[in-house]
Amino acid sequence: MSTLLTIDAGNTNTVFAVMEGQNVCHQWRCATDDRRTGDEYFVWLSALLQSCNCPLLQGVVIASVVPNALFHLKTLSRRYFGIEPLIVGDENCQLPVAARVDQGAHVGSDRLVNAVAAHALYGGNLIVVDFGTATTFDVIAEDGAYIGGAIAPGVELSIKILHEAAAALPHVDVVRPKKVIGKNTRDCLHAGIFWGYLGMIEGICQQIRREHDRHMDIVGTGGLAPLFGRETSVFDQINGDLTAQGLAIIYQFNRQGEP
Repeated sequence: MSTLLTIDAGNTNTVFAVMEGQNVCHQWRCATDDRRTGDEYFVWLSALLQSCNCPLLQGVVIASVVPNALFHLKTLSRRYFGIEPLIVGDENCQLPVAARVDQGAHVGSDRLVNAVAAHALYGGNLIVVDFGTATTFDVIAEDGAYIGGAIAPGVELSIKILHEAAAALPHVDVVRPKKVIGKNTRDCLHAGIFWGYLGMIEGICQQIRREHDRHMDIVGTGGLAPLFGRETSVFDQINGDLTAQGLAIIYQFNRQGEP
């Protein structure tokens, strides 16, 4: 079985995963910085690959929502691995599902990748909730087509903006508070952020189901999905590897028929 490196460059973090088939063997993340060069990526990544005795990479596939970072990731693949990477969004990269959205509308590559993985793993009529820099809600039709969704500010981004816009409010982490009624500023922030976002997730998913007028399973992914998933029954699946699996599926789809 071939060994594949998947790279998911998001606005906050870039996630590298070594895959065998659709199985994640190793996974690492670093802060996304569009000034980081291919050489710098390799110095960091090569030590991690060596530490886990990773076999020779036979393919690289990249999804990036940060255009300036993409050049350096391509350089990493070409210069140090000797591999021409498959780029989600390029004309030569085919997707196993369609995107039925407004003509000329741009859909983030990460959202399409999640749609591919979710349909392959769980079937159609799905909502994928991705906790990233933005919290996205993506709707997958019965045939696997991506048919739109909703975008809300991410949890960490909202905390950052609230702290910067209100000088008297401290920066807090995302935690589950013991009570919804806080007795001090920090506890009040914890309660508003956690229970407010949980209510938003449940509310948007409920409205999507109402508009779609049929049962839809809901898949949560992203770093904070397990935290919120423990406090609600809205999620049918929690899958932190969804994007990496989607990239592997897209790579395999594009390599069908090759020797």
